[in-house]
Amino acid sequence: MLARAHTFTIEELQTRHVTVEVDIRPGLPGFTIVGLADAAVREARERVKAAIINSGYQFPAHRITANLAPGDVPKIGPGLDLALACALLAASRQLPAEPLQSHALFGELALDGGVRACQQGTLAVAQATLEADLRTLVLAPERAREALLLDGLEVAGVESLSSAVRVLSGGPPDALPEPARDSGNVQGPAEPDLSDVRGQHHAVKSLIVAAAGAHNSLLTGPPGTGKTMLAQRLPSILPPLSRAEAIEVTRIHSIAGGLDSELVSRSGRPTTRSRRPG
Repeated sequence: MLARAHTFTIEELQTRHVTVEVDIRPGLPGFTIVGLADAAVREARERVKAAIINSGYQFPAHRITANLAPGDVPKIGPGLDLALACALLAASRQLPAEPLQSHALFGELALDGGVRACQQGTLAVAQATLEADLRTLVLAPERAREALLLDGLEVAGVESLSSAVRVLSGGPPDALPEPARDSGNVQGPAEPDLSDVRGQHHAVKSLIVAAAGAHNSLLTGPPGTGKTMLAQRLPSILPPLSRAEAIEVTRIHSIAGGLDSELVSRSGRPTTRSRRPG
């Protein structure tokens, strides 16, 4: 029997939609993954097998072929584990196949069947899920609040493979962890402000013109002349990020692994990059 599931892989700053196709046929037992998979994805065979058995399901003693389509896109990282396992369970008739067509699955599997969070790219995957017209994103609860930054997407947190099966069968997701509470009135360090600059009149004027007209800027000069200092203070004269801009900037932070489940504020706006001459 053939079953399909949906997931995503991160390629630099791009999020690629991956369709996981699992086919089970009579023959000598074997588990083959094709579709330009890297080492982490190929090793998913052992993680998926152990997770299925330790979760109380049957691992088919047949010839299993998993195709990651499209075949010309590199598949990177362990985030495809959950989709592979659920497609295999659907192909072996241990899970309804229909819900897999409206759900995206993203997460690494532990050998005991637990779902581990992928620390990079969750917001990018959530955005790609919406663009692919998929209704729900199923992932580890630790990263669910990051995906919830997007409007219009249903997010289901699952702590284990059995929880994912329950969600795909129409059951409730696992509870999400409580968000980090504000630490009171403790003030963080003040953001760098352009009013702190003394001198550098021509450079300050050029930054003001660039900010007003949304132009690019290039600061050159020997070390110690203030290029980085000026670039760090450019956001202080830029307008606040719109929600669309905040989502885009936060998406880049998510792929880089530097996000803490909150939209990036004005301080996270990309600024001028300076370089030394020559």
